[in-house]
Amino acid sequence: MNRQKQTKPIRAVALSYQPGEQAVPIVTAKGSGFVAEKIIETAKDHDVPIQQDTSLVELLSQLQINERIPEELYQAVAEVFAFIYHVDRHRGGGAT
Repeated sequence: MNRQKQTKPIRAVALSYQPGEQAVPIVTAKGSGFVAEKIIETAKDHDVPIQQDTSLVELLSQLQINERIPEELYQAVAEVFAFIYHVDRHRGGGAT
């Protein structure tokens, strides 16, 4: 019997954080399939670093657009922003 492996559609979540303006990061976009592909494409078009973390995307996907990141995800999200800061510094963007 031939079985084709079922794959889950790609998922993506975009976060935003403006120090001094926001207390914590918020979800600015989320989706799966085509919507996720567009989120990723838009990020690439604007040189926004992308980090792949399936488990974190799963958790963040449960939040609503413009919803604050819950305290239990602060550490994981802080690691994502540290990654983005690191990538931006190496690109010469000098994140502030």
